[in-house]
Amino acid sequence: MPNLLAARYGAPRVTAELHDAGLVVNRKKVARVMRWHHIAGLRLRRRVQTAIADPAAVTAPDLIGRDFTANNINQRYVGDITYLPVGERGFLYLATVIDLHLRRLAGWAIADQMRTDLVVDALRAAGRTRGGLDGAVFTAITEPNTHRRPSLLPAQRPGFGSR
Repeated sequence: MPNLLAARYGAPRVTAELHDAGLVVNRKKVARVMRWHHIAGLRLRRRVQTAIADPAAVTAPDLIGRDFTANNINQRYVGDITYLPVGERGFLYLATVIDLHLRRLAGWAIADQMRTDLVVDALRAAGRTRGGLDGAVFTAITEPNTHRRPSLLPAQRPGFGSR
């Protein structure tokens, strides 16, 4: 059996190695013992800060009031932006638009920078897929650990995606 501590394995990998060696042990027990001895697995992925919110920015009102339901298609949409790790140290941004009635992806866009154009492109793609977005309400999902509330349209936020 390899030196599990020298390899800096985490509890799931240590548990798997112990199972391979014929020892029956619970992953939670392994994690508890590792915590007790201040042993932590090596974290290869680093946390990437993808955007810095402007604390002085004015937020648009939440027109759907955190009610993520819709009675008809093309009525309410929700969007999100996430990053996708690619290559050695790079990543791409993915903006999505989801129809809240169908709970399906209506449009998306990918770019190498998080700018207003990324969201606008995703909305245009949703408009092409759905035959237009006239009368629809769109809100963006914000991270729960920020002070900002969802907005009507990220492109309307001052400072959002500024060049």
